[in-house]
Amino acid sequence: YQAKMDFALKLGYAGDQIQAVLNKLGADALINDVLAELVRLGNKSESEGQSSANSTTSTLVPRGPCPKEIASPELSLEDEVVDNSDNLRPIVIDGSNVAMSHGNKEGFSCRGIQLAVDWFLEKGHKDITVFVPAWRKEQSRPDAPITDQEILRKLEKEKILVFTPSRRVQGRRVVCYDDRFIVKLAFDSDGIIVSNDNYRDLQNEKPEWKKFIEERLLMYSFVNDKFMPPDDPLGRHGPSLENFLRKRPVIPEHKKQPCPYGKKCTYGHKCKYYHPERANQPQRSVADELRISAKL
Repeated sequence: YQAKMDFALKLGYAGDQIQAVLNKLGADALINDVLAELVRLGNKSESEGQSSANSTTSTLVPRGPCPKEIASPELSLEDEVVDNSDNLRPIVIDGSNVAMSHGNKEGFSCRGIQLAVDWFLEKGHKDITVFVPAWRKEQSRPDAPITDQEILRKLEKEKILVFTPSRRVQGRRVVCYDDRFIVKLAFDSDGIIVSNDNYRDLQNEKPEWKKFIEERLLMYSFVNDKFMPPDDPLGRHGPSLENFLRKRPVIPEHKKQPCPYGKKCTYGHKCKYYHPERANQPQRSVADELRISAKL
């Protein structure tokens, strides 16, 4: 009995486990039978340990869905960044352009400025600046009608609207060029210009302004009292409006509807659907590709 006990102890089995096997098989049992029983007991206890561990961990799993854990990293990042106003670009609004557009080119409608500001405030923007010439504070005249003029005072008190300087010299009004204020502030703050003006004269002044105006100009339309910027500010193949207004893109562009024809599509760059295989390639039609390969 003692020899079998010592032999099993040398193999690494526990004393109480060896005693249980010897009591079960008897002291006269062969050493091979004792080892077989010890192996069987070892496997059984190991499997029981695993099942108990699984049951323990299963009880630790929280009941009910947790949105941030279930959502993909892409979506959780998107939700986190969308609510972060630090990721939104500053907005610089051409007040004269917006007001005249809302007034249908017939009058200076201050309500149009308010509608544009409200649209960006609803999107979560906090850094909004509107430039309007100071002479618009003067009394409305028949040749330059101004409606809802009190809105200008209200936005000025809210530190959203800024009047560009103007003065009178010998009865003649001297005004500063408000477009230069708009482009300069947007460029310095790395923001967005809201206007339907292309600022061609300022594009010729500085090459860096030219590139900036081409990439950061947000045009718009008014449908009655509804301010509507386009969903694709830089064209069909450019960023979405959500990404255009943000410093870091949050909504992947590949969420656009994929082309049903896939690689067999022959529309090339004219196709309005998304082509993942053309992401880093010039989007030419099949005919154009054939012509180029034939020339080569």
